[in-house]
Amino acid sequence: MTTGQDLYIRAKEIIPGGNQLLSKRPEMFLPEKWPAYYKRAKGIEVWDWDDNKYFDMSIMGIGASSLGYANPAVSKAVKKAIDNGVVSTLNSYEEVELAEKLIDLHPYMEMARFARTGGEADAIAVRIARAASGKSKVAVCGYHGWHDWYLATNLGDSSNLNDLLLPGLSPAGVPRQLEKTNLAFHYGNIMELEGIIDMHGKDLGAIVVEVQRSKDVDIPFLKSVQQIAKKNNTVLIFDEVSSSFRISVGALYKLYDLEPDIVTIGKALGNGHPIAAILGKRNVMEAAQNSFISSTYWTERVGFVAALETINQFEKHNVVEYLKSLGSYIDLKLVEIFEDLDLLIRNVGIQTIPILAIEEPSPLIIKTIYTQEMLKRGFLASNVIYLSYAHTEAVIDKFISESHKVFSDIKLAQKKGKLNDLLEGPVCHSGFSRLT
Repeated sequence: MTTGQDLYIRAKEIIPGGNQLLSKRPEMFLPEKWPAYYKRAKGIEVWDWDDNKYFDMSIMGIGASSLGYANPAVSKAVKKAIDNGVVSTLNSYEEVELAEKLIDLHPYMEMARFARTGGEADAIAVRIARAASGKSKVAVCGYHGWHDWYLATNLGDSSNLNDLLLPGLSPAGVPRQLEKTNLAFHYGNIMELEGIIDMHGKDLGAIVVEVQRSKDVDIPFLKSVQQIAKKNNTVLIFDEVSSSFRISVGALYKLYDLEPDIVTIGKALGNGHPIAAILGKRNVMEAAQNSFISSTYWTERVGFVAALETINQFEKHNVVEYLKSLGSYIDLKLVEIFEDLDLLIRNVGIQTIPILAIEEPSPLIIKTIYTQEMLKRGFLASNVIYLSYAHTEAVIDKFISESHKVFSDIKLAQKKGKLNDLLEGPVCHSGFSRLT
């Protein structure tokens, strides 16, 4: 019978890169052994192509399912929308409801546009910012997708995005004429942004910043960025595609007394159904009408309906506080493991998204072995955990117990100098690389 790995081998022959998303490539987890495909997902349980069941203690659809897979309330709303037709010559009224709801949730935001993905949302935001400011250059801090406007940063020097995206990523296919239209600076380093302003300020139309991606948010830095943008008459865009609905219902910026011109949100907004939003001040957002920003499937109904019900569930069940509580709980348990075994591994993620930074020698080997052994124990596990409303302390306790055993074996093998002996296949990839 055909196995999941057999199917993936076939896929790599007919799909460049094997699939549609780098972060879901089996090579990023456990080459030749990771269950590449799923048949069903419910809560945090996933049944693979070969009918094996796992608890997802990993990326949970790359952060798209903060309520858990196939949340009953969201699925019910979506099924009703499907039965009533998801596209028409006319518009979905839920589009207006979602715009009003998101504007109500976000201070300073007065208008909204929608897309299907976070990368699209960022591209739209930058287009609007350029139209509003009349200036074309962009300064970026963080990860903002795959589009030309962003990858242009690596034109001329493929190392510019090393700390923001993927080391050594080639901008093949991005027009060379876009060189120096996008300028990168690092989170927390306001002097880098000031240098960009000194050299390119009169041409700088937008500053795009991820509010928080790691454990510590740098509020003074963000306030300084805000001041610089205002002084330079540059549109300030906060990219909260990944961080929204993690520490607050909606974007994080509102917790820190910050005032962007535009904020983009996505991923968790539709709990697995494609929807992203671009929210902004009226004087900036109106510039969208001076440019052509339009797409058939941005009008599709399911995304709007799913987002409205996702927000309802967050408010009804106080999901954010639950996620924060789980985050604190699992962080405490993980710290206990690493202190007990004297392993240099730290949780550097935000409260509800633990990210394990392995600072031991041979970190990719350790990561691969951990994933390999946890898979045998019924867990999809890596060094990133997107917690969801479907996770429980009982599952976390089981996960922690098995993790302690695996890390104990890793530590013992490390002491004996036999870490490689635990590997049963190739080491996982750390970033982008061609598969054939």
